[in-house]
Amino acid sequence: MPGVVWIAIAVLVAFALVLVVGVSRLRALSHRVGSFPCGARAAGNPQGAWTLGIAQYGVGRIDWWRCWSLSPRPARTWQRERLEVTGRVPLDQAGQPDQYLVQCRYDGLDFELNISAGDYTGLASWLEAAPPGRRDLVL
Repeated sequence: MPGVVWIAIAVLVAFALVLVVGVSRLRALSHRVGSFPCGARAAGNPQGAWTLGIAQYGVGRIDWWRCWSLSPRPARTWQRERLEVTGRVPLDQAGQPDQYLVQCRYDGLDFELNISAGDYTGLASWLEAAPPGRRDLVL
């Protein structure tokens, strides 16, 4: 019986350690300069579940991390010259004031982002700041 107790304690300690590392990772990501909360999902499925994440502007790219993951690498990276905003829909009517559903295309794949109005303004500005010849943003 004492062996079972030690195994249970080890499992609880491991679980607590994973929880602490996960919360620490989430806190570090959300406090980086240029980061913003950003839900993502595949386009064309309005009832599809959002994957919560944190996006961060980089030099010529946006890195996106899942909130509930232990991975040290971003789940997605979108290069500015290949990212296209194809539309936006205010989500005020869906009970989410100050939120936008942003429709995007990256390398021919459509996806949607759920971001605040202020974060959409930042995204639009970042895309518009692209080098000359890159002006396919839909406002």
